Amino acid sequence: MTLRSRPAARAGFTLIELMIALAILAILAAVALPSYNSYVRRSKIPVGLDALSAFATRMEQRYQDVGSYGSNGNCAFTPSNVNNFTLSCELTNSGQGFTATATGTGTVSDFTFTINASGARTTTYKSTTLTCWSTKGTVCDT
Repeated sequence: MTLRSRPAARAGFTLIELMIALAILAILAAVALPSYNSYVRRSKIPVGLDALSAFATRMEQRYQDVGSYGSNGNCAFTPSNVNNFTLSCELTNSGQGFTATATGTGTVSDFTFTINASGARTTTYKSTTLTCWSTKGTVCDT
């Protein structure tokens, strides 16, 4: 009686199977990474917009109390910088108006946001200027 041994079962993956899996993974990463980076960048913008809005509110309170936004060419308050944004203020119309600006730094350096005494908001993204505050840069958020 002769015992026949079974051929050993193959274990593992072939090189072709591994290469296909790696190619699929690379395609997914190529699609997902730019979207993720854009999302992370846009998530840094609301901090600057909140600071700019709070500053404008503070300036309006000052105007209600005193009748001007500042004196001697200086805004009544110095805006404080926040993460990823440098805030500044400029008086207009002899202290009867102002323009506050949040200029992005680092990964959001393409963005500049402004608000003035009449509440007009603008976004400048690269060379595009919008008449709203936009986290996307090219379209007004709804």
